[in-house]
Amino acid sequence: MSKIKKNILLVDDDVDYLFQKKLELEKEGFNVFTAHSIKPARKILEEMQIDLAIVDLMMQEKDDGFVLSYQIKSSWPKTPVIMVTGVTAQTGLEFDTITENEKKWIKADTIFTKPVRAEQLVREIRRLLANE
Repeated sequence: MSKIKKNILLVDDDVDYLFQKKLELEKEGFNVFTAHSIKPARKILEEMQIDLAIVDLMMQEKDDGFVLSYQIKSSWPKTPVIMVTGVTAQTGLEFDTITENEKKWIKADTIFTKPVRAEQLVREIRRLLANE
C-alpha cells in the first residue's frame, strides 16, 4: 500500500515560479495546489486539507505574504508555513527571523530567500511534515 500524498499549497504571483516549483514538488510525490494571490489561496485552504503552505512574501501588496501566513496560522495553526522571498534581491534589505520574537510575529515556520533549490525546499518540507 502506498503512502497518502501530502497536499502542498504554493502561493506566488510569479506564474513561472509556480509552474517550476509545482513540477519539482510533484516529482517528489506531493499533490500541489497553486494560487497567484491571497483570495484563491484562501479558497483552496477552505476547500482542501492542506498539509503545508509555501507563501511568497511580496505579491500584489508588499505585505501579502505576512497577511496570508498570519491567516493560515490563525485558522489552521498546525499547518506549517514556509515563506519564500526575493525581497533582498529586490530591495537590498536583509530579511530573516533570528529571534523567537521575530518568528512569532512573522508566523512562518521557515523563511527562504529566492532562489530556493529544489533539494533544500523538499528537505525542509519533509522535516516540517515529520513534526506534525
